[in-house]
Amino acid sequence: MGTAATVKALTAEQILHTGTQIVLCNTYHLAVRPGDDLIRRMGGLHRFMGWNGPILTDSGGFQIFSLASARDVDKDGVTFRNHVDGARMRLTPERAMEIQANLGSDIAMVLDECLPFPSDDDTAKRSLEERTIPWELRSLACHPRDGRAVFAIGQGGFSEDLRRTCLSELVRHPFDGFAIGGLAVGEGRDLFLRMLAVSTDAIPESSPRYLMGVGSPRELVEAIGLGVDLFDCVLPTRNARNGQALTAAGPLRLRNAAYSEDAAPLEDGCPCEACGNRLSRAYIRHLFMAGEMLAGTLVTSHNLTFLQRLLAGARAAIEGGRFTEWAEGFLATYPGPG
Repeated sequence: MGTAATVKALTAEQILHTGTQIVLCNTYHLAVRPGDDLIRRMGGLHRFMGWNGPILTDSGGFQIFSLASARDVDKDGVTFRNHVDGARMRLTPERAMEIQANLGSDIAMVLDECLPFPSDDDTAKRSLEERTIPWELRSLACHPRDGRAVFAIGQGGFSEDLRRTCLSELVRHPFDGFAIGGLAVGEGRDLFLRMLAVSTDAIPESSPRYLMGVGSPRELVEAIGLGVDLFDCVLPTRNARNGQALTAAGPLRLRNAAYSEDAAPLEDGCPCEACGNRLSRAYIRHLFMAGEMLAGTLVTSHNLTFLQRLLAGARAAIEGGRFTEWAEGFLATYPGPG
């Protein structure tokens, strides 16, 4: 996640070192600050942030959920009172696509409405009919047709029928890929997996399938088993800044006193900047306790590297025709729900 045109704590070169191939940036946040017109004048996001790989930009639809107390939604779009100075910001499907064109991203997301959990079926049905589906088709009408991609987003709350209805309509139109939104918002693991399975079944295998907002190791493996190709999540970077390192044996909470004299690296065999240089858990704990910025950089590098190695293992297992066995082995030994 490069919300504000940066993956927090890492340079573009450090991001590449983790094995990361694509970065997500946030339409709403960049339109508010520094402004999409400014980024356009500076040559677009790639030049602005020094990242030469692909960039996906979301549409601002998630902020309808996350900034619910500071926005008003109607059939035409949404009006935010932005989080910086409270100024009004109007976002319509057309404006969301214009912002993303100014940012110069490689994959643009349509504007949709992300609902909270719980949401009843009547609310979800009205959201689809009055907002999400019409907004997505209006977004598609703004497709730049210049080599950049536009992805649709499947919604429908927590109803299997509504999710099927939404995606069956969207797949009739020439979108370049399909995302699954509105999940991992507090609904619990069983409902999450059920809604995800319904959604992936409704998307053609020939189209990229992108699960939004999911990034824990267990969820990634389970979602890949259901046919998901792309993910985004703040979990590996946010948790890193809060002192949690991801490992195959489960997360390490590095502020714990148990690591104060632990000479081991975060994980043996990891090539990240911390483990590759044999920096100890004790040293990294010291950095956190001393409030040193390097702590967040090292663990962010490690967490992204860990997830990229996990996904590389999944790809190799798929190519070798042994994904089910590989996934079952991982899920059986990885501790905890995350």
